[in-house]
Amino acid sequence: MRTGVLKMSVKRKQFPVELKDVEITGGLIGQRAEKNAKISIADQYRKCLKTGRIDAIRLKWKAGQPDKPHQFWDSDVAKWVEAAAYTLMKHKNSKLAAQLEDVVTLFIQSQQPEGYINSYIMAVEPEYRWKNLQNGHELYTAGHIIEAAVAYYQYCGNDRFLKAACRFGDYIAKIFGPGKDQIKGYPGHQEIELALVKLYRTTKNPKYLELAKFFLDRRGTQPSYFKQEAANLAPNQINPITSQHNYLHVQAHKPVREQHTAVGHAVRACYMYGAMADVAAETGDSSLFSACRRLFKNISENRMYITGGIGSSQYSEAFTCNYNLPNMNGYAETCAAVALVFFAHRMLQIDPDSKYADVMERALYNNVLAGVSLAGNTYFYANLLKVVPAAVDFPNHGSIHSKRQNWMDCACCPSNYSRLISSLGGYIYTSARQGPLYIHLYTPSKVELKIGRTPVRLEQQTDYPWDGKIIISVTPAEPVTFSLMLRVPQWCENWRLKVNGIEQTNVAVKKGYILLRRQWLAGDAVELTLEMPVQRIVSHPDVDENVGKIALQRGPLVYCLEECDNPANVHAISLPTNAEFKTRFDKALLGGCVVIETSGFAPDKAGWSGRLYQPAAIESQHPIKVKAVPYFLWCNRKPGNMTVWINEA
Repeated sequence: MRTGVLKMSVKRKQFPVELKDVEITGGLIGQRAEKNAKISIADQYRKCLKTGRIDAIRLKWKAGQPDKPHQFWDSDVAKWVEAAAYTLMKHKNSKLAAQLEDVVTLFIQSQQPEGYINSYIMAVEPEYRWKNLQNGHELYTAGHIIEAAVAYYQYCGNDRFLKAACRFGDYIAKIFGPGKDQIKGYPGHQEIELALVKLYRTTKNPKYLELAKFFLDRRGTQPSYFKQEAANLAPNQINPITSQHNYLHVQAHKPVREQHTAVGHAVRACYMYGAMADVAAETGDSSLFSACRRLFKNISENRMYITGGIGSSQYSEAFTCNYNLPNMNGYAETCAAVALVFFAHRMLQIDPDSKYADVMERALYNNVLAGVSLAGNTYFYANLLKVVPAAVDFPNHGSIHSKRQNWMDCACCPSNYSRLISSLGGYIYTSARQGPLYIHLYTPSKVELKIGRTPVRLEQQTDYPWDGKIIISVTPAEPVTFSLMLRVPQWCENWRLKVNGIEQTNVAVKKGYILLRRQWLAGDAVELTLEMPVQRIVSHPDVDENVGKIALQRGPLVYCLEECDNPANVHAISLPTNAEFKTRFDKALLGGCVVIETSGFAPDKAGWSGRLYQPAAIESQHPIKVKAVPYFLWCNRKPGNMTVWINEA
């Protein structure tokens, strides 16, 4: 139902409503935010403490002692700081507040006189400061520390950590740049670019935006900085994966404006693409934004799982080629889905098109939410779409695929999940000074903002994503005219709209958003109903693993079959083309969820005794009852087989 085109310029036209002005009041997202605040963040603090990550910042570690710091430990703790700060903006917790103050103090106290912060380099390899950008994660951890400082400042208004971040940023800007005595390099793991734009937006100091742009502009240029750097490194300082194929793994194979396909390590890629969108939004760089649009299109149309997962190579956590989306041997890292949410959200601010919000929602509700258990204290690193626990025995990866882990040696995902979930209020709405006001995500929430000079309060009431009915009340302090933009998700084929109880049959839809422009009065109510039938989804025929298979989707949620719900091996189950689907809300199952029930077939095993193969004509099947649950809820009961893609009879 998309009609019309909005004229686009490469500048940020929409601004997220600040987190402090949004309250998530319930629903699935509210439940997850509550569990994150009460369980996950406390759990991550304990594990960062137990594993030595927090103590490493004290800079007291000596060679030969246990808990040797790792090169990206600071980032794990910094993301925890960010998550804790965002959480405390909405949930009072004196114990968490005290822990946050202690960790922030450690970071500030670890800062060197010139501004440098990095516990690993300072304690373990001081001789390698800024000498191994490709593999060393220095600029990556610096970025997370800066983002943590911005979040802390937003939480409490105290600028002590922000000042430290500015000193760090100033020092980095002195070391890196186009000047004669400056380093012309850029990070092996992108992240600092996102952080520098945040620091610029917070302080208004153009130095930080210029440095973010410098890192992007230099990346992939010739002669290769990484190749020059590697000539001066010891063999044990070089990671063969990152240098493969002319540094394609780290997106340094060509200049960023010339990149047409999403390649390499998926987290690094989407952090970089998000930063490209940020810099384009601030500078008006149309070539940079054009690259963002190409790369987003390539991801969403060729290289993304139905769950919103990205990165299909288990070997290198990376994008591979178009339509290569293996279900059991893939990866779809939790961090990568978080990074895709970041990228999509930034694209929305320049070009408010629902195709970006659709991807943001898909990744959030499926891949991201799957990354943490219902209990809130175990985690997935990879998020596969097919699991056979007995067969999952890949070197270094087997245990992380078939069950969530208490923790990981590379624990980037837990706190990355938590910082996103604790800040989700900032992803629901965007607005401009005079409007329009966009609603990108539907969830019970309240928001207070100004349209022009008029205070406006808006409230959503809904059981989304379990139900497609959304009631929005609009309460301006005085009558005010502006456009309210309501997203019609790509999965929704039919919808109905009422304003103050009156059916609306002639409304404009701009880039996937219903446009309601009117003079709003206190007491106005909008009712949007998105029909949510069960949909049989097929994938592009070039995704060879899914040929002859379907997936079940209802609303934004992808479903899966788990062994504990079904009477047969889920990988052998088939659904007839005329299968009828019934849905019901089971309040006793997995914290309460909508399940899909239908009838299907499973092979008879009686005739297989002593045989591995036999003629197809001999095989017979019997009817069975089939039950599917939302993918994000899998692996919260007994371990067993799981599949998203189901055979079609």
